[in-house]
Amino acid sequence: MHPSLFGLTKTNRDFSQKEAWGKNQFNSSFPVALCCYLASRNIEANYLSILNGKLKSNFITIENIFGIPAENKDTYFAFEAQHTPYQKYVVGTLPRTDLVVQKESTGECLVGLEVKLTALPDNTTCDLREEFYGSELVVRPDTIVYLACSIASNLGQSLGDFLPTIDIMDWSDARLVLQKINEILNAIMKITALLEEKQHAFLLQPIWKTIGKSPELAENCLDIVVWSNAGFSHFIASIANWSSQATSITRQTRTAVWLYKMLSDIKDEKKFNHAKIIDTLSYNTKNDKAFASAGNITNKYMASPRLVTPIIRKSEIKNIILGGGQNLLSPERRFDAILFNSPDLFR
Repeated sequence: MHPSLFGLTKTNRDFSQKEAWGKNQFNSSFPVALCCYLASRNIEANYLSILNGKLKSNFITIENIFGIPAENKDTYFAFEAQHTPYQKYVVGTLPRTDLVVQKESTGECLVGLEVKLTALPDNTTCDLREEFYGSELVVRPDTIVYLACSIASNLGQSLGDFLPTIDIMDWSDARLVLQKINEILNAIMKITALLEEKQHAFLLQPIWKTIGKSPELAENCLDIVVWSNAGFSHFIASIANWSSQATSITRQTRTAVWLYKMLSDIKDEKKFNHAKIIDTLSYNTKNDKAFASAGNITNKYMASPRLVTPIIRKSEIKNIILGGGQNLLSPERRFDAILFNSPDLFR
């Protein structure tokens, strides 16, 4: 049996080759295999979405995440690909996203998903009780590009009808933007409420849990958390600084400004120049990442019984990584290293 990952039979990655098990590839392909494994056991993923105007933890089927049954013979997993239906919203080249689920027969893009494999707990929560464990979430600027596109795609004409116009003479001037920050954040919250009936899976955040800060996997160690586009927009607005008296713009606040400006440009011009927005609206902070949110912040949004006790046990990992694939891992990251140095998991 060749090295492989559960469910990933039709994909643009060849798991019989060592390069497909590199740290960047593994961190997106393993979570998708984990989704396929959950589907095979009829287990739903945790779903952070807007319900009655509030961000709630609920459940979603893998089929609803992918837009097609994981086991369907026509399901194709394209990693590091463009979700081409969003090209119409951007000036220039659409960035790639971590996963595009397609129909193999037609090449139709069904959904584009960001994937963030995260450790539980992180260093801000590892000394707390388990119910307060959290995972750090690091978000790239391209994720916000896809978020804006997904919102525009869901809302269609309603975006223009309901997104308020906020006039700022110079969007690159932090002082002028801060004067309007409450209007900007309220606009995002208004849009997330409108999305409630149309929201869809946007970001996969699989978690792998260790025993405290040790390098040993917990007995129940794997699960999938999924943010809807509405839920993730709500999260961004919630963690931003709402104070118009602030003297500077935080990364979280800047991300909310980016999102509003992208949506506003779609409303006014039908498309937005993502590279220009990200570069021009930097507010003297590097834009290599949009923002990072530590576990002591994400916990209150992600908290659920399955964050305390993830659904998949470590004895099941051998059902997801197949054909000796663990031997091709390069143990440069903590999760890779644990699997590489835990041969007993695959006996």
